[in-house]
Amino acid sequence: MAASKTDQYPSTSSPADAKAEQVAQQVKKSMNLARRAAGLLLSTVLLPLSALAAEPQPTHEFRLDNGLKVIVREDHRAPVVVSQVWYKVGSSYETPGKTGLSHALEHMMFKGSNKVGPGEASLILRDLGAQENAFTSDDYTAYYQVLARDRLGVAFELEADRMASLRLPPEEFKREIEVIKEERRLRTDDQPMSKAYELFSAMAFPSSGYHTPTIGWMVDLERMSVGELRAWYEEWYAPNNATLVVVGDVTPDEVKALAQRYFGPVAKRDIPVAKIPLELPAPGERLLKIHVQTQLPSLMLGFNVPSIATAKDPVTANALRLISALLDGGYSARMPTQLERGEELVSGASSSYNAFTRGDSLFMLSAMPNSQKKITMAQADAGLWRLLDDLKKTPPTPEELERVRAQVIAGLVYERDSITSQATSIGQLETVGLSWKLMDSELADLQKVTPADIQQAARTYFTRDRLSVAHVLPEEKTHE
Repeated sequence: MAASKTDQYPSTSSPADAKAEQVAQQVKKSMNLARRAAGLLLSTVLLPLSALAAEPQPTHEFRLDNGLKVIVREDHRAPVVVSQVWYKVGSSYETPGKTGLSHALEHMMFKGSNKVGPGEASLILRDLGAQENAFTSDDYTAYYQVLARDRLGVAFELEADRMASLRLPPEEFKREIEVIKEERRLRTDDQPMSKAYELFSAMAFPSSGYHTPTIGWMVDLERMSVGELRAWYEEWYAPNNATLVVVGDVTPDEVKALAQRYFGPVAKRDIPVAKIPLELPAPGERLLKIHVQTQLPSLMLGFNVPSIATAKDPVTANALRLISALLDGGYSARMPTQLERGEELVSGASSSYNAFTRGDSLFMLSAMPNSQKKITMAQADAGLWRLLDDLKKTPPTPEELERVRAQVIAGLVYERDSITSQATSIGQLETVGLSWKLMDSELADLQKVTPADIQQAARTYFTRDRLSVAHVLPEEKTHE
């Protein structure tokens, strides 16, 4: 599943940070992986698309008496297992004045529970040769371990302990909140394009909680209290609001026995009702001009669109996925072919769309006007609109659509060779309100999209009343 927002934050509180950064960003990078894989596998275009997909791995699900959902996917190629616990809470659940709670709580989950002190769980796992960390996004907070199959019980014991009995030492919070504030400075405030995207998102989602940055606004980090974190933990961190995903060299029976042993005693609790983040159907065109420390201007366009979870027909969302690849799916896509090499309007352009969100999503286009040709922002904007209008007027040929479809499917197949990627796809689907079974039917669903579906999606969603525009400009020089 490809995630388009840039505010998915891995924890910085574990010794496994370097590896965690790669794993936590894996969801966001899936489209890039798709493009690379397609370059390696373009010869498969001549094959039936079904030939690209391996047989689905045996997958089992069950639920403990306390409400914890457990999904086990067998993959016996190596004696390794990945264990992930996904909580249905993230920044889209937060309210004004209390932003950043989900991410801050993720950091504090490493600060001790009944059985271990601050940082001790990480040391135990490190000594076992495990990789472990966590990440937070709009719709979820997830914790994971990658370890030898015979050590799975240790991971379960530690996760169940902090699910049931997290300690939040005030002195640890006082130190950790400063780490989080510095993380915000390094990743957002001091990164011009990240800062611009954060402000753009706040405008592009006028109704839903997706306008909240995952790390939180600095003003809220400054006034956050450990008591607020305790309340957030007690509201959302319960077995009946979590999904345990295990992928690797295991059987469902052994996972079920371990899950009942360690997670079974954790008491279920009442969970607040979490409303789906829906957007205004036609918020009206919005324009934001942002001056940041950059030498060259750039342009962002975002259209409010449904996700698979909110679309009336999932074909709509899959059509948008293929449109994104059609526009920006490698060397032969329309953006590089027409706008970069053909008209030379832009020196770089991209599109992105996350179909796997809990609520409504955003279809994004971005471009950098070609400064060597002295191209203006208006000319680059007009070029992007020509591509969109072409899709409205004329559907893609069956041949072009098949090439793009094969490219996307090849990327998905390539990506899912990893047990971590399989687990992450399952966890994300389940946590945003979909089913893991969609992972195994996804390739067939993409094959159902027709050229007419592409044209209809373009006509429906690429309209001015759904549009947010950001002009990211160099800082204006002040004259003394």
